[in-house]
Amino acid sequence: MHSHIQQLFDIAAKPSRKVIGLMSGTSLDGLDVALCELCGDGLDTGIRLLQFTTVDYAADYKQRVKAVFSKRDVDLQAVTLLNPWIGVEHGRMINQCLEQWQLKASDVDIIASHGQTIFHCPKRQHNIAEYGNATLQIGDADHLAVTTGITTISDFRQKHIAAGGEGAPLAVYGDYLLFSSRDENRIMLNIGGIANFTWLPQTLDAEAVFSSDIGPGNTMMDAFIQKHYPGKYFDKDSALAKAGSVSEPLLNALKQDGFFALNFPKTTGPEVFNLGYLAKAQQQSGTEALSHGDIMATLNRFSADMIISA
Repeated sequence: MHSHIQQLFDIAAKPSRKVIGLMSGTSLDGLDVALCELCGDGLDTGIRLLQFTTVDYAADYKQRVKAVFSKRDVDLQAVTLLNPWIGVEHGRMINQCLEQWQLKASDVDIIASHGQTIFHCPKRQHNIAEYGNATLQIGDADHLAVTTGITTISDFRQKHIAAGGEGAPLAVYGDYLLFSSRDENRIMLNIGGIANFTWLPQTLDAEAVFSSDIGPGNTMMDAFIQKHYPGKYFDKDSALAKAGSVSEPLLNALKQDGFFALNFPKTTGPEVFNLGYLAKAQQQSGTEALSHGDIMATLNRFSADMIISA
């Protein structure tokens, strides 16, 4: 057996495994780095969080990624160059974390890297007959592995798409293994750039578990702040939103997208819910003159209402 394949078998056979998990979502605020110890398997999986930190992205990093993020037409050379570059940058961030945690690469069994989503495109979004669901994440795992010296697994979404899904939300299997309960039905809610949930029935029937996007979480609010307040990346403590009032005409216009009428499960992203979507809703509702505070209050309410109505 090839030595690298044997290494994976050896890791899987250990009574416990130390795994670094990475997550960089559509909010583009930083890289979440979690060092966990896992034992068991299936519904008997146990997990213990050993270390966690969020490494903030520098302004230059954000600028490079945003140049190609959620855009239909981009510089293909820039995307190609970013793929290994992000892998190396994420590797350097992990090395910094290991140094802070006083650990060596040999203390970690494996890295699980989601990568950075650049474009998410389910079939109902592109509506081209001969193509199915698609999504693209970059941040090459080989560069990450070489930079850290740690075995790395990645590219988690494509199997879901190949099996007929949309490649998102990603956390459903982990939610099922770690948070299912024989005593009660549970819903796991995640509010990131996009809000999504996982349904966990108390029957523990894996076939009945499902996960779905709901709609925008903070993506539109963050984009609005970043456009109108250079140097700021989000509305800290909802200060601007609290200073404003909800505009019912704008709120109603924001809720009119056909996505919300689709059955679960479904996926979406900033390719749909962005500042262009906001501008269109303002035009339709005659609310172009709203203050920044009123817009932020309305966007906040929009996200909350769609979560509640789901």
